[in-house]
Amino acid sequence: MTAILGISALYHDAAAAILVDGRIVAAAQEERFTRRKGDAELPVNAIAYCLEEAGLAPEQLDHVGFYEKPLRKFERILETTLAVAPRGLVAFLAAIPVWLKRKLRHPRELDRALGRAWRGRYVFCDHHESHAASAFFPSPFDEAAMITFDGVGEWSTTTWGVGRGHRIELMREVRFPHSLGLLYAAVTAYLGFKVNSGEYKVMGLAPYGTPRYRDALLDKVIELREDGSFRLDLSYFEYCHGLRMASPKLHALLGGPPRAPETNLDARHMDVAASIQSVCEEAMLRTARHVHRETGMRNLVMAGGVALNCVGNGKILRDGPFERIWIQPAAGDAGGALGVAQLVWHQLLGKPRTAEPRDSMRGALLGPRYATSEIRLYLDETGAKYANFEGNESGLVERVAAEIADGRIVGWFNGRMEYGPRALGSRSILGDPRRTDMQSKMNLKIKFRESFRPFAPAVLADRAHEYFEMARGQDSPYMLLVAPVKAERRRALTDDEREIMKDPDLRKRVNVPRSDIPAVTHVDFSARVQTVDERNGRYWLLLRKFAEKTGCAVIVNTSFNVRGEPIVESPEDAFRCFMGTEMDVLVLEDLVLAKEDQPARLAEDYKHRYDLD
Repeated sequence: MTAILGISALYHDAAAAILVDGRIVAAAQEERFTRRKGDAELPVNAIAYCLEEAGLAPEQLDHVGFYEKPLRKFERILETTLAVAPRGLVAFLAAIPVWLKRKLRHPRELDRALGRAWRGRYVFCDHHESHAASAFFPSPFDEAAMITFDGVGEWSTTTWGVGRGHRIELMREVRFPHSLGLLYAAVTAYLGFKVNSGEYKVMGLAPYGTPRYRDALLDKVIELREDGSFRLDLSYFEYCHGLRMASPKLHALLGGPPRAPETNLDARHMDVAASIQSVCEEAMLRTARHVHRETGMRNLVMAGGVALNCVGNGKILRDGPFERIWIQPAAGDAGGALGVAQLVWHQLLGKPRTAEPRDSMRGALLGPRYATSEIRLYLDETGAKYANFEGNESGLVERVAAEIADGRIVGWFNGRMEYGPRALGSRSILGDPRRTDMQSKMNLKIKFRESFRPFAPAVLADRAHEYFEMARGQDSPYMLLVAPVKAERRRALTDDEREIMKDPDLRKRVNVPRSDIPAVTHVDFSARVQTVDERNGRYWLLLRKFAEKTGCAVIVNTSFNVRGEPIVESPEDAFRCFMGTEMDVLVLEDLVLAKEDQPARLAEDYKHRYDLD
């Protein structure tokens, strides 16, 4: 038996993953355990979980890998500081204490994370090699072109290459400071959203605007080249030498000062979002076309933070030259933990690989699970009231499908937790997509987030083509592709609704129904689709029962959390979220709780759980 632990940490979204004889056994992000979103600290809890799931102690590991090379990263910081001196002094002085104290002492830090029980040497691999490995090795392809789009690793920001059998080769790169991810991040910060988490908001805001700054960005800020590479005019940015992303020159180009966080969004902000999204899509598509010309491959795999831009992914699939694409569901830095583990297994140890027909990610359901018995014990101690469906799965599915059909919002906690940023039916909040008020209700009363942000449809895989512009049998199990809602399901707007759509108040505009599944149809008729099949177990059974009851094979699926918090990990996390929001029903494995049945004492205890003032 050979056991390999992969770790990502100390920069963003720390995680751990473990392989045993090449099989993915477990993977999880540290934020889920610590409840700190994007937690970058050493993933001691994620490591402990992975070892427990594999039934191993640290000293039984054969290899431990880290997802990038810290010394090369530090070299880049030093060279950049010297290149822009003396302007970079403030940023350098802010960064250097952390580097000297921790980030240059990775073996010591990793020893600490493993309880000083591991006696072997650590394997450090290139950041973008980790991304590429996480994209190709679990994919369903024997061979494929690979693209990694990211902010920055050591020096690379975008790379491409090929994977064949059990080996990968990166052939070309774009180097820092020229970065599509950092360009998108700079505009994210300009729009008043948090970098490394607010990019989803920019993508969701974009369809409300017109890309009137697109040409200016392409003419002045980013040059897209025929070979799929790009260059930035660095005078529009300060991330090389300052403590902020964009310079006043970019502010002027985009029509005014940055938006202060939590202030109103106006038409200009929407246009800026539309413009950067359009530029990002064009850059991604050009790179994909060039890589296809160079490699001749029919299949494409992708990873890196920018590969989470599901609108861009959809554009590559629809307008690009590849027949099939596969994207690592944990495409950001967390996925690097899995990538380095697989790189050690296949590339360092030379172990063979057989591509599985779907993929080897096991539905990305690689996190902890909880037995009904331990959940029941917790609820009894808490004093919560519940109905017990142990041994009666059909009864549970019948009850929950009826609740959703009645317009009730359901917290769904079942099976192993998802690895990556998307809730895929294990830690999800579910609702009826046919209801016109469902999107705004979920956003404002459950998620406590911006009303404009769209929700994803979960659809029975064998019926996805009935609702979305997708080929029959086309998979999107990880919610990483956007597809248009079919034309026959869209509805024409009335004159009054057209007037509402001109209103700058997005809370009014989101309630205008665009199709017969309005809660999951974005303003541009797009939807971020998750296809659901038998691999999803009870979640699949629930969706089938809902379709049987209503004739609708789609439900709303959003992550089980509120704004600013990670997705729930434990039954305690789920119960607190349920009681602290206006969620109606909570399903914890075989137990079903209705909000109205809970004791008044509990309602009072959790009433102020999410006061956000």
